[in-house]
Amino acid sequence: MSCSVGQVSGFAGVTVRTLHHYDKAGLLSPSERSHAGYRLYSDADLVRLQQILFYRELGFSLAEIAAIFEDPQANALHHLRARQRQLSEEIARLQRLAGVAERAIEVQQTGVSMTPQERFEVFGEITFDLSYATEAELKWAHSQGQREAMARAAAHTQDDWRQLMGEAAAWRAELLAAFDEGEPSDGERAMDLAEEHRLHISRWFTSCPPDMHRRIADDFIADPRAFALVVPPSQQRPGLAAYTCNALHANAARHAGGRTDSEEDR
Repeated sequence: MSCSVGQVSGFAGVTVRTLHHYDKAGLLSPSERSHAGYRLYSDADLVRLQQILFYRELGFSLAEIAAIFEDPQANALHHLRARQRQLSEEIARLQRLAGVAERAIEVQQTGVSMTPQERFEVFGEITFDLSYATEAELKWAHSQGQREAMARAAAHTQDDWRQLMGEAAAWRAELLAAFDEGEPSDGERAMDLAEEHRLHISRWFTSCPPDMHRRIADDFIADPRAFALVVPPSQQRPGLAAYTCNALHANAARHAGGRTDSEEDR
């Protein structure tokens, strides 16, 4: 039995253009011709098409499929095992992302129902960037602190958010004043502000020892989205992120080897 290009396109679920592309690439050339010169696919051709579609569904490129067809015994098993590993890794990654999305949605919703007006009243210009949250969750996926912070954030009530955002706004005003007045980033005033920031994280999200605070400080420089959670873009000044980062590092050095967070800090 022989089938025309149109017939194969219909029952195989591929376009005529795709079949022509496979022909041009040397992957699948119809082995027969009609009396009128039209290309016809034999049963063997259809078996080969089925193999191509199988490999394509698994994500193989046309070049990889061509390599398999050149020496099926040598290449097929090797390629399939490699692809199986890739798919397993991708499944695991997508499962992690699904968990990230669920937790990010919880935090985005702040654990309570708010109207847009209430949300603006509580958060002001501070916005929660889901892309940053997703990357942070993947980066710190195995961190107990990250899991605790997300869980506690999701459990906060609207009054909790009002209080913590009020504290954050007051702290931000002090930080901007210190920066504008030329206080050194490693001076007493700036380091005291850094310590307030550290303790704020410990009270509302998760215990934040100096080493963790250093990593947070580094994110202020590496990713503008991280610093925007602390100071909205409209209030930022050139050099402010670096100033804040330096202050956090100076304070961490001041506390190096000292006490850990006490219950009073949390």
